[in-house]
Amino acid sequence: MQNSGSGFIGQVLCDRYQIEKQLGQKTGRRTFLAIDLQTELPVVIKLLIFNNEFIWDDLKLFEREAETLKHLDLPAIPRYLDYFEFDLPNLKGFALVQTYIDAPSLEEVVSSGRRFTESDLQAFATSVLDILNYLHSLQPPVIHRDLKPSNILLANRSGNSIGEVYLVDFGSVQNVAAKDGGTMTVVGTYGYMPMEQFGGKTVPASDLYSLGATLIYTLSGTHPADLPQDDGKIQIPVNNLSKSWRRWLETITEVSLKKRFPDVSTAKSALARLDESDLIVREKPYGSKIVLTKKADEIEIFIPDRRFPIGWGIAIVLSLFIIPIPLTLATVLVAQILNNYLFVALPTQLLPFAPIVYNFIYYFFGKLYLQIDGQQISFYKQIGNFRFGKQVPTSPRLNIDRLVYNLKPHINKGKDKRPLLTKEIVIYAGVREYRIYSNSEAECEWLLAELSEYLDLPVNR
Repeated sequence: MQNSGSGFIGQVLCDRYQIEKQLGQKTGRRTFLAIDLQTELPVVIKLLIFNNEFIWDDLKLFEREAETLKHLDLPAIPRYLDYFEFDLPNLKGFALVQTYIDAPSLEEVVSSGRRFTESDLQAFATSVLDILNYLHSLQPPVIHRDLKPSNILLANRSGNSIGEVYLVDFGSVQNVAAKDGGTMTVVGTYGYMPMEQFGGKTVPASDLYSLGATLIYTLSGTHPADLPQDDGKIQIPVNNLSKSWRRWLETITEVSLKKRFPDVSTAKSALARLDESDLIVREKPYGSKIVLTKKADEIEIFIPDRRFPIGWGIAIVLSLFIIPIPLTLATVLVAQILNNYLFVALPTQLLPFAPIVYNFIYYFFGKLYLQIDGQQISFYKQIGNFRFGKQVPTSPRLNIDRLVYNLKPHINKGKDKRPLLTKEIVIYAGVREYRIYSNSEAECEWLLAELSEYLDLPVNR
């Protein structure tokens, strides 16, 4: 009986629960389908058995699971029914009774050949995030720590619906308060566990990693432990995945907690915007000279502006015709007042070339400076630490209503005459337009993602 679940079949525990069949098995634990003889309803019984496999950490986790389930109240989570100690002639242990959900696991569904569209995945991920949001919002927060395909059930599926999503098996659950003042037990399933969990550190974002790994399994049909990795990061083996979905999955499965979505609300917000923008790119593109500083209440962007601020035709006209006339008159007047022509002759020779000199100085050292805080948006030109020439008048932050990404075709003036695309980001505040340029698509996508997240606006393309 100790080594096989068959010995339990037909047994009645606590004079109430008649065991029907085995559903699962782990070291020291077995899960059975049973009938509650009082209600005649099917239930799930999990047994922790005192045998040669038993360790005290298992009892600690088992008691924690029972205590956690007792305080959970969500239809997508099995409901706690009973907890008791059993004493059979050849076996002793503890039993936890939960409601039974008659539905296949995600692992069974995928193994049967079912494939999911990106719309299916979005609905599925949203449902799981809703469950995690409930758990992580509790006081103290509850972290599942073993989210994987076999612990997610799908009920009432149809051709056009992902169905109802359930999260089961809270045997590895941890609340944040439980880790204080005690040793940590490393639990989870290899391939679905984030790196920090191996070190005994678990945070709400750890469950997000497990969800991402589960989605990768759902897409590929291969468990993440069997997929190639690059510096510990799972490589997604699906070529026909949209760019936005791939980036979302890459972000939620980042090895580093600093790069991963920090919480459910951030992940869910990005998921909801997949059709509107190309996601939050959290890393500055390699080689970019743009400097972005982001705080809770302010974002600043310095952009090298490789454009001539004055058209060359206008600069030449100013230097040869416009500036010399008033400058000559002023020189004569000042020379008469000072009675010294040589003192004012040198500026007369140099100042007409100021527009041309300014063009070159700005081209090599000029920057655009964009600042948005809780009150307003400001946009200046800048050389060194000197800001001047507002590009567009300052506007109240509340007036910012659109974020647009434009690709403008123009003809290359070189020999091949190939059409090129000018990449432009435009922030609209009513009728005012704040324009940012870059020759790099990677830079634009990065800036768009950061601005979209900070302003809480979708990107219009």
